[in-house]
Amino acid sequence: MVRSLEDLNVQIDIVPRLFEFVGPGVEIHTVGGLPLIGLPPLRLSRSSRLLKRTTDLALTLPALVVLAPVFALLALLIKLDSPGPVLFRQVRMGAAGRTFRIFKFRSMYVDAEERKHEVAHLNRHLAPGGDPRMFKIVGDPRVTRVGRRLRRFSLDELPQLLNVLAGQMSLVGPRPLILDEDQHVERWARQRMNLKPGVTGLWQVLGRSEIRSPRWSASTTSTSPAGR
Repeated sequence: MVRSLEDLNVQIDIVPRLFEFVGPGVEIHTVGGLPLIGLPPLRLSRSSRLLKRTTDLALTLPALVVLAPVFALLALLIKLDSPGPVLFRQVRMGAAGRTFRIFKFRSMYVDAEERKHEVAHLNRHLAPGGDPRMFKIVGDPRVTRVGRRLRRFSLDELPQLLNVLAGQMSLVGPRPLILDEDQHVERWARQRMNLKPGVTGLWQVLGRSEIRSPRWSASTTSTSPAGR
């Protein structure tokens, strides 16, 4: 077709297939007369990070005020349902390899970690085709009565707004992993730590623990402990 148009004195432009995945931020330059396409770095700019932080604060501060009565009610229900603290704290891996303590409403009995070996055989990911490095038990007996309600509607995650306020998390981002899980994340997957972990993210939207996580190293086979 190009040859047939040579005698028509028309400008011929070709749209490369690269347009399917290269956005408007690319740079086109030459080195020694060879045209090159420069791909932008896969990270948020300083202005984007500032905008994201501003959005987090603008949404989190009013939410904490509005949800204060809900926090108080849930705390009372947890106290009446089982002995132990209202909040569950756990060390998680955050942005840039810095650890922090995540806040959640306690949904398990206080001795849940000590009883893990008693229910380890119930891990649904031990089934053929599953990933034993993940830990999920349907109808976990260590979960309290109120805890089941909290988990069903994800109300146990609400205290993480405090982590957002402290700058340790963002409203949207990759979920913060417990340290035993984080050690299985290798190579390109560690780019997840370029962002602050989020209260919610793509994995939660797509199916949470119902889908197999793509974050593991294919060569690792150890089992991670349960989160609460």
